[in-house]
Amino acid sequence: MLKISHIVTSIESEASGLSYSVPSLAKAQAGLGSDVALLSVGTPGKAHDSGVVFETMPRDLSSIPVLQRLYISSELKKRVAEPGADIIHNHGLWMMPNIYGSLARRKNRDVKLVTAPRGMLSATSLNFSPIRKKVFGHMFQNRALDAVDMFHATAESEADEIRALGYRQPIAVVPNGIHDDVPARSPGRTGRDKVVISIGRVHAKKGLDRLIKSWAEVTKRFPEWRLVIAGPSEKGHSEELTGLVEQLSLTTVEVRGPVFGAEKQRLYADSSLFVLATLNENFGMTVAESLMAGTPVICTKGAPWSGLETQKCGWWIDHGIDRLTAQLCAAMETSEDEIDAMGQRGRAWMKSEFGWETIGRKLIDAYGWLREGGDPPSCVRIT
Repeated sequence: MLKISHIVTSIESEASGLSYSVPSLAKAQAGLGSDVALLSVGTPGKAHDSGVVFETMPRDLSSIPVLQRLYISSELKKRVAEPGADIIHNHGLWMMPNIYGSLARRKNRDVKLVTAPRGMLSATSLNFSPIRKKVFGHMFQNRALDAVDMFHATAESEADEIRALGYRQPIAVVPNGIHDDVPARSPGRTGRDKVVISIGRVHAKKGLDRLIKSWAEVTKRFPEWRLVIAGPSEKGHSEELTGLVEQLSLTTVEVRGPVFGAEKQRLYADSSLFVLATLNENFGMTVAESLMAGTPVICTKGAPWSGLETQKCGWWIDHGIDRLTAQLCAAMETSEDEIDAMGQRGRAWMKSEFGWETIGRKLIDAYGWLREGGDPPSCVRIT
Protein backbone atom coordinates (compact mmCIF):
# COMPACT_ATOMS: atom_id res chain seq x y z
CA MET A 1 0.00 0.00 0.00
CA LEU A 2 1.41 3.37 -1.03
CA LYS A 3 1.49 6.07 1.63
CA ILE A 4 0.90 9.43 -0.07
CA SER A 5 1.09 12.93 1.41
CA HIS A 6 -0.43 15.70 -0.68
CA ILE A 7 0.70 19.23 0.15
CA VAL A 8 -1.20 22.34 -0.88
CA THR A 9 -0.91 25.83 0.59
CA SER A 10 -4.62 26.12 1.39
CA ILE A 11 -7.93 24.53 0.47
CA GLU A 12 -10.10 26.99 2.40
CA SER A 13 -11.11 29.13 -0.59
CA GLU A 14 -13.95 27.49 -2.51
CA ALA A 15 -13.07 29.61 -5.55
CA SER A 16 -9.60 28.06 -5.84
CA GLY A 17 -9.24 25.24 -8.32
CA LEU A 18 -6.82 23.48 -5.96
CA SER A 19 -9.49 23.43 -3.24
CA TYR A 20 -11.51 21.18 -5.55
CA SER A 21 -8.92 19.18 -7.47
CA VAL A 22 -6.46 18.18 -4.75
CA PRO A 23 -9.05 16.80 -2.25
CA SER A 24 -10.80 15.02 -5.13
CA LEU A 25 -7.54 13.41 -6.23
CA ALA A 26 -6.72 12.41 -2.66
CA LYS A 27 -10.14 10.80 -2.15
CA ALA A 28 -9.87 8.91 -5.43
CA GLN A 29 -6.48 7.51 -4.47
CA ALA A 30 -7.73 6.54 -1.02
CA GLY A 31 -10.63 4.74 -2.71
CA LEU A 32 -8.08 2.77 -4.74
CA GLY A 33 -6.43 1.47 -1.56
CA SER A 34 -3.68 4.01 -0.84
CA ASP A 35 -3.00 5.55 2.57
CA VAL A 36 -3.55 9.25 1.88
CA ALA A 37 -3.10 12.47 3.86
CA LEU A 38 -3.73 16.02 2.67
CA LEU A 39 -1.64 18.64 4.47
CA SER A 40 -2.34 22.38 4.27
CA VAL A 41 -2.32 25.70 6.13
CA GLY A 42 -5.42 27.23 7.66
CA THR A 43 -7.67 26.85 10.66
CA PRO A 44 -5.95 24.13 12.71
CA GLY A 45 -7.68 20.78 12.75
CA LYS A 46 -7.66 17.14 11.73
CA ALA A 47 -10.51 15.35 10.00
CA HIS A 48 -11.23 12.17 8.06
CA ASP A 49 -13.25 12.11 4.85
CA SER A 50 -13.60 9.31 2.32
CA GLY A 51 -10.48 7.58 3.61
CA VAL A 52 -8.31 10.72 3.55
CA VAL A 53 -6.76 12.32 6.63
CA PHE A 54 -7.07 16.11 6.29
CA GLU A 55 -4.57 17.93 8.50
CA THR A 56 -4.57 21.72 8.63
CA MET A 57 -1.75 23.55 10.41
CA PRO A 58 -1.69 27.17 11.62
CA ARG A 59 0.05 29.98 9.74
CA ASP A 60 2.97 31.70 11.47
CA LEU A 61 3.72 35.44 11.32
CA SER A 62 0.21 36.11 10.07
CA SER A 63 0.22 39.67 11.39
CA ILE A 64 3.25 40.74 9.34
CA PRO A 65 1.98 42.02 5.94
CA VAL A 66 4.78 40.72 3.69
CA LEU A 67 5.45 37.42 5.46
CA GLN A 68 1.79 36.49 5.92
CA ARG A 69 1.49 36.08 2.15
CA LEU A 70 4.06 33.26 2.22
CA TYR A 71 1.90 31.00 4.44
CA ILE A 72 4.85 30.06 6.67
CA SER A 73 3.93 27.21 9.00
CA SER A 74 6.51 25.61 11.28
CA GLU A 75 3.99 22.91 12.21
CA LEU A 76 3.39 21.97 8.57
CA LYS A 77 7.15 21.91 7.95
CA LYS A 78 7.59 19.54 10.90
CA ARG A 79 4.67 17.33 9.83
CA VAL A 80 5.94 16.96 6.25
CA ALA A 81 9.40 16.00 7.55
CA GLU A 82 8.01 13.07 9.56
CA PRO A 83 9.14 9.72 8.10
CA GLY A 84 6.69 7.22 6.66
CA ALA A 85 5.41 8.66 3.39
CA ASP A 86 6.38 6.91 0.17
CA ILE A 87 5.31 9.87 -2.00
CA ILE A 88 5.12 13.58 -1.24
CA HIS A 89 2.98 15.21 -3.92
CA ASN A 90 3.29 18.99 -3.81
CA HIS A 91 0.75 21.20 -5.59
CA GLY A 92 1.71 24.75 -6.58
CA LEU A 93 4.74 27.02 -6.25
CA TRP A 94 5.90 30.30 -4.73
CA MET A 95 4.68 29.70 -1.16
CA MET A 96 6.57 28.21 1.78
CA PRO A 97 4.37 25.09 2.02
CA ASN A 98 5.54 24.28 -1.52
CA ILE A 99 9.13 24.22 -0.22
CA TYR A 100 8.64 21.85 2.71
CA GLY A 101 8.42 18.73 0.56
CA SER A 102 11.86 19.35 -0.93
CA LEU A 103 13.36 19.84 2.53
CA ALA A 104 11.91 16.50 3.60
CA ARG A 105 13.18 14.88 0.39
CA ARG A 106 16.75 16.01 1.06
CA LYS A 107 16.65 14.50 4.56
CA ASN A 108 14.93 11.25 3.60
CA ARG A 109 16.11 9.55 0.43
CA ASP A 110 13.42 6.88 0.74
CA VAL A 111 10.60 9.30 -0.07
CA LYS A 112 9.95 10.46 -3.63
CA LEU A 113 8.94 14.05 -4.36
CA VAL A 114 6.38 14.83 -7.04
CA THR A 115 5.59 18.47 -7.83
CA ALA A 116 2.64 19.79 -9.80
CA PRO A 117 3.41 23.40 -10.82
CA ARG A 118 -0.29 23.96 -11.61
CA GLY A 119 0.49 26.41 -14.39
CA MET A 120 2.86 28.50 -12.29
CA LEU A 121 5.88 27.90 -14.54
CA SER A 122 4.29 29.31 -17.68
CA ALA A 123 5.80 32.45 -19.19
CA THR A 124 2.58 34.34 -18.54
CA SER A 125 2.50 33.33 -14.87
CA LEU A 126 6.17 34.10 -14.36
CA ASN A 127 5.58 37.61 -15.70
CA PHE A 128 3.16 38.37 -12.86
CA SER A 129 5.08 39.74 -9.82
CA PRO A 130 8.40 38.84 -11.51
CA ILE A 131 10.65 40.52 -8.93
CA ARG A 132 9.02 38.73 -6.01
CA LYS A 133 9.29 35.39 -7.84
CA LYS A 134 12.91 36.00 -8.78
CA VAL A 135 13.82 36.69 -5.15
CA PHE A 136 11.80 33.76 -3.82
CA GLY A 137 13.23 31.53 -6.52
CA HIS A 138 16.80 32.45 -5.60
CA MET A 139 16.13 31.89 -1.90
CA PHE A 140 13.92 28.78 -1.99
CA GLN A 141 12.02 27.71 -5.10
CA ASN A 142 14.88 26.92 -7.50
CA ARG A 143 16.48 24.44 -5.11
CA ALA A 144 13.07 22.92 -4.39
CA LEU A 145 12.51 22.31 -8.09
CA ASP A 146 15.95 20.77 -8.45
CA ALA A 147 15.01 18.25 -5.74
CA VAL A 148 11.90 17.04 -7.60
CA ASP A 149 11.93 13.36 -8.62
CA MET A 150 8.99 13.71 -11.03
CA PHE A 151 6.82 16.56 -12.17
CA HIS A 152 3.06 16.28 -12.58
CA ALA A 153 1.71 18.31 -15.50
CA THR A 154 -2.00 18.56 -16.19
CA ALA A 155 -1.46 18.98 -19.95
CA GLU A 156 1.19 18.37 -22.61
CA SER A 157 1.57 22.13 -22.98
CA GLU A 158 2.54 22.39 -19.31
CA ALA A 159 5.06 19.58 -19.76
CA ASP A 160 6.58 21.60 -22.62
CA GLU A 161 6.83 24.64 -20.31
CA ILE A 162 8.68 22.59 -17.71
CA ARG A 163 11.13 21.28 -20.32
CA ALA A 164 11.64 24.79 -21.75
CA LEU A 165 12.99 25.88 -18.36
CA GLY A 166 15.61 23.14 -18.47
CA TYR A 167 14.18 20.57 -16.06
CA ARG A 168 14.95 17.01 -17.22
CA GLN A 169 13.12 14.95 -14.59
CA PRO A 170 10.32 12.61 -15.70
CA ILE A 171 6.91 14.25 -16.13
CA ALA A 172 3.60 12.51 -15.51
CA VAL A 173 1.05 14.15 -17.81
CA VAL A 174 -2.28 13.57 -16.08
CA PRO A 175 -5.17 16.06 -16.25
CA ASN A 176 -7.48 17.11 -13.46
CA GLY A 177 -10.66 15.13 -13.11
CA ILE A 178 -14.31 16.02 -12.75
CA HIS A 179 -17.08 14.46 -10.66
CA ASP A 180 -19.73 12.80 -12.81
CA ASP A 181 -22.65 13.54 -10.48
CA VAL A 182 -23.06 17.14 -11.67
CA PRO A 183 -26.61 17.79 -12.92
CA ALA A 184 -26.83 18.71 -16.60
CA ARG A 185 -29.21 20.84 -18.59
CA SER A 186 -32.17 18.88 -19.90
CA PRO A 187 -31.77 18.28 -23.66
CA GLY A 188 -34.30 20.16 -25.77
CA ARG A 189 -35.32 22.44 -22.91
CA THR A 190 -37.29 25.33 -24.35
CA GLY A 191 -36.59 28.91 -23.45
CA ARG A 192 -32.84 28.38 -23.07
CA ASP A 193 -31.28 31.41 -21.43
CA LYS A 194 -29.37 33.62 -23.85
CA VAL A 195 -26.50 33.96 -21.44
CA VAL A 196 -22.76 33.62 -21.93
CA ILE A 197 -20.84 32.96 -18.72
CA SER A 198 -17.24 33.10 -17.58
CA ILE A 199 -16.61 31.70 -14.11
CA GLY A 200 -13.35 31.68 -12.19
CA ARG A 201 -10.78 33.90 -10.57
CA VAL A 202 -11.07 37.47 -11.81
CA HIS A 203 -7.39 37.94 -12.58
CA ALA A 204 -5.59 39.89 -15.30
CA LYS A 205 -4.31 36.68 -16.93
CA LYS A 206 -7.86 35.47 -17.58
CA GLY A 207 -8.30 37.82 -20.56
CA LEU A 208 -11.62 39.14 -19.26
CA ASP A 209 -10.91 42.66 -20.47
CA ARG A 210 -10.63 41.24 -23.98
CA LEU A 211 -13.92 39.41 -23.50
CA ILE A 212 -15.66 42.64 -22.48
CA LYS A 213 -14.20 44.56 -25.41
CA SER A 214 -15.33 41.77 -27.70
CA TRP A 215 -18.80 41.92 -26.18
CA ALA A 216 -19.05 45.60 -27.10
CA GLU A 217 -19.15 44.42 -30.74
CA VAL A 218 -21.19 41.27 -30.14
CA THR A 219 -24.02 43.10 -28.41
CA LYS A 220 -24.61 45.27 -31.48
CA ARG A 221 -25.74 42.13 -33.34
CA PHE A 222 -27.23 40.25 -30.41
CA PRO A 223 -28.69 42.84 -27.99
CA GLU A 224 -30.91 40.23 -26.30
CA TRP A 225 -27.91 38.22 -25.03
CA ARG A 226 -26.20 38.81 -21.67
CA LEU A 227 -22.64 38.22 -20.44
CA VAL A 228 -22.07 37.21 -16.82
CA ILE A 229 -18.58 37.21 -15.31
CA ALA A 230 -18.51 35.59 -11.87
CA GLY A 231 -15.61 34.99 -9.52
CA PRO A 232 -13.47 36.37 -6.70
CA SER A 233 -11.57 39.54 -7.53
CA GLU A 234 -7.79 39.47 -7.33
CA LYS A 235 -5.79 42.67 -6.96
CA GLY A 236 -8.88 44.78 -7.63
CA HIS A 237 -9.42 43.39 -11.12
CA SER A 238 -13.21 43.19 -10.77
CA GLU A 239 -13.28 46.91 -10.16
CA GLU A 240 -11.16 47.48 -13.25
CA LEU A 241 -13.53 45.38 -15.34
CA THR A 242 -16.57 47.18 -13.94
CA GLY A 243 -14.96 50.46 -14.94
CA LEU A 244 -14.40 49.11 -18.45
CA VAL A 245 -18.06 48.04 -18.69
CA GLU A 246 -19.14 51.55 -17.70
CA GLN A 247 -16.66 53.16 -20.10
CA LEU A 248 -18.10 51.12 -22.98
CA SER A 249 -21.70 51.80 -21.85
CA LEU A 250 -22.53 48.08 -21.80
CA THR A 251 -25.88 47.33 -20.19
CA THR A 252 -25.85 43.57 -20.86
CA VAL A 253 -22.69 42.74 -18.91
CA GLU A 254 -22.67 41.77 -15.24
CA VAL A 255 -19.48 41.46 -13.20
CA ARG A 256 -20.40 39.70 -9.98
CA GLY A 257 -18.75 37.95 -7.07
CA PRO A 258 -17.99 34.25 -6.72
CA VAL A 259 -20.67 31.56 -6.95
CA PHE A 260 -20.55 28.20 -5.24
CA GLY A 261 -22.37 24.90 -4.95
CA ALA A 262 -25.86 24.60 -6.37
CA GLU A 263 -25.91 28.22 -7.52
CA LYS A 264 -22.76 27.66 -9.56
CA GLN A 265 -24.12 24.47 -11.12
CA ARG A 266 -27.38 26.20 -12.07
CA LEU A 267 -25.44 28.99 -13.75
CA TYR A 268 -23.48 26.46 -15.79
CA ALA A 269 -26.54 24.45 -16.78
CA ASP A 270 -28.87 27.37 -17.50
CA SER A 271 -26.44 29.29 -19.71
CA SER A 272 -26.03 28.77 -23.43
CA LEU A 273 -22.26 29.09 -23.66
CA PHE A 274 -19.19 29.22 -21.45
CA VAL A 275 -16.14 31.31 -22.39
CA LEU A 276 -12.56 31.02 -21.12
CA ALA A 277 -10.60 33.85 -22.71
CA THR A 278 -7.46 33.11 -20.70
CA LEU A 279 -3.97 34.19 -21.72
CA ASN A 280 -2.49 31.07 -20.14
CA GLU A 281 -3.91 28.16 -18.16
CA ASN A 282 -2.41 24.76 -17.32
CA PHE A 283 -5.84 23.08 -17.33
CA GLY A 284 -8.92 25.23 -16.81
CA MET A 285 -11.14 23.43 -14.32
CA THR A 286 -14.12 25.58 -15.23
CA VAL A 287 -14.04 24.22 -18.79
CA ALA A 288 -14.45 20.69 -17.45
CA GLU A 289 -17.21 21.81 -15.10
CA SER A 290 -19.10 23.50 -17.91
CA LEU A 291 -18.83 20.48 -20.18
CA MET A 292 -20.00 18.17 -17.42
CA ALA A 293 -23.04 20.45 -17.02
CA GLY A 294 -23.79 20.03 -20.73
CA THR A 295 -22.83 23.56 -21.79
CA PRO A 296 -20.54 24.05 -24.83
CA VAL A 297 -17.34 26.04 -24.43
CA ILE A 298 -15.40 28.69 -26.32
CA CYS A 299 -11.79 28.56 -25.11
CA THR A 300 -8.67 30.36 -26.28
CA LYS A 301 -5.51 28.43 -27.05
CA GLY A 302 -4.13 29.77 -23.78
CA ALA A 303 -5.57 26.60 -22.23
CA PRO A 304 -4.98 23.00 -23.43
CA TRP A 305 -8.47 22.19 -24.68
CA SER A 306 -7.96 21.12 -28.30
CA GLY A 307 -10.39 18.31 -27.53
CA LEU A 308 -13.23 20.82 -27.78
CA GLU A 309 -12.78 20.59 -31.53
CA THR A 310 -12.09 16.86 -31.84
CA GLN A 311 -14.96 15.95 -29.52
CA LYS A 312 -17.28 18.49 -31.23
CA CYS A 313 -18.39 20.10 -27.99
CA GLY A 314 -16.98 23.61 -28.38
CA TRP A 315 -14.44 25.84 -30.07
CA TRP A 316 -10.69 26.21 -29.44
CA ILE A 317 -9.64 29.55 -30.85
CA ASP A 318 -6.62 31.78 -31.34
CA HIS A 319 -6.09 34.79 -29.13
CA GLY A 320 -7.43 38.17 -30.18
CA ILE A 321 -10.52 40.31 -29.71
CA ASP A 322 -11.57 40.00 -33.36
CA ARG A 323 -11.27 36.21 -33.28
CA LEU A 324 -13.25 36.00 -30.07
CA THR A 325 -15.94 38.31 -31.44
CA ALA A 326 -16.34 36.25 -34.59
CA GLN A 327 -16.61 33.00 -32.64
CA LEU A 328 -19.13 34.37 -30.16
CA CYS A 329 -21.33 35.55 -33.02
CA ALA A 330 -21.07 32.22 -34.82
CA ALA A 331 -21.93 30.30 -31.64
CA MET A 332 -24.95 32.50 -30.96
CA GLU A 333 -26.23 31.72 -34.43
CA THR A 334 -25.93 27.96 -33.81
CA SER A 335 -29.28 26.22 -33.48
CA GLU A 336 -30.55 25.20 -30.07
CA ASP A 337 -30.64 21.56 -31.15
CA GLU A 338 -26.97 21.66 -32.11
CA ILE A 339 -26.02 23.43 -28.85
CA ASP A 340 -27.81 20.65 -26.95
CA ALA A 341 -26.01 17.99 -28.99
CA MET A 342 -22.66 19.63 -28.35
CA GLY A 343 -23.46 19.75 -24.64
CA GLN A 344 -24.30 16.04 -24.56
CA ARG A 345 -21.06 15.18 -26.39
CA GLY A 346 -19.05 17.27 -23.93
CA ARG A 347 -20.65 15.59 -20.92
CA ALA A 348 -20.01 12.12 -22.36
CA TRP A 349 -16.36 13.06 -22.97
CA MET A 350 -15.89 14.20 -19.38
CA LYS A 351 -17.41 11.00 -18.02
CA SER A 352 -15.31 8.71 -20.20
CA GLU A 353 -11.87 10.31 -19.82
CA PHE A 354 -11.87 12.63 -16.80
CA GLY A 355 -13.40 10.58 -13.98
CA TRP A 356 -11.43 10.92 -10.75
CA GLU A 357 -10.88 7.18 -10.35
CA THR A 358 -9.15 7.09 -13.76
CA ILE A 359 -7.01 10.12 -12.85
CA GLY A 360 -6.09 8.73 -9.44
CA ARG A 361 -5.09 5.37 -10.89
CA LYS A 362 -2.82 6.96 -13.52
CA LEU A 363 -0.91 8.87 -10.87
CA ILE A 364 -0.64 5.83 -8.60
CA ASP A 365 0.86 3.92 -11.55
CA ALA A 366 3.32 6.78 -12.07
CA TYR A 367 4.26 6.79 -8.37
CA GLY A 368 4.81 3.02 -8.48
CA TRP A 369 7.12 3.31 -11.48
CA LEU A 370 9.02 6.15 -9.79
CA ARG A 371 9.70 3.95 -6.77
CA GLU A 372 10.15 0.53 -8.39
CA GLY A 373 11.42 1.28 -11.92
CA GLY A 374 10.67 -0.82 -14.98
CA ASP A 375 8.81 0.37 -18.05
CA PRO A 376 7.19 3.76 -17.48
CA PRO A 377 3.40 4.00 -17.75
CA SER A 378 2.05 5.69 -20.87
CA CYS A 379 1.35 8.95 -19.00
CA VAL A 380 5.03 9.49 -18.10
CA ARG A 381 7.37 11.48 -20.34
CA ILE A 382 11.05 10.63 -19.96
CA THR A 383 12.38 13.10 -22.51
